[in-house]
Amino acid sequence: MKNSKLFIPVIAIAVVLMVSCHSKRDKLVKSWKVTAVEAKMPLSDSAKSAVLANGTLTFTEDGHVTGYLLREITEGTFALTKKGTNLVIKDEVGTPYVCESTITDDKLILDTKEAKLTFNKI
Repeated sequence: MKNSKLFIPVIAIAVVLMVSCHSKRDKLVKSWKVTAVEAKMPLSDSAKSAVLANGTLTFTEDGHVTGYLLREITEGTFALTKKGTNLVIKDEVGTPYVCESTITDDKLILDTKEAKLTFNKI
């Protein structure tokens, strides 16, 4: 009987966490355009201009991502971790890029050790 009393709160917490992360994922699934680049490491003006001019990401419900940052991403995947506060994007060859993420209805902020990128929903 004691085990069942512990089991119910654990299940309730798990459901809340899954709904919270799913809500963030729902907000993320769409197309985004880079609107600001805050470099934390040296970044040439031409590279920054290219990201501002061409930078987009499109996230799909099935966990795929395409777009352009410093190069084109054609067959990437993504996952939200840490209750939706970290976004992991893997490129075509499986290299993971981990970002702290802030996701709202119309703004996406990805913060890495190299740069902080702000996106608006398009």
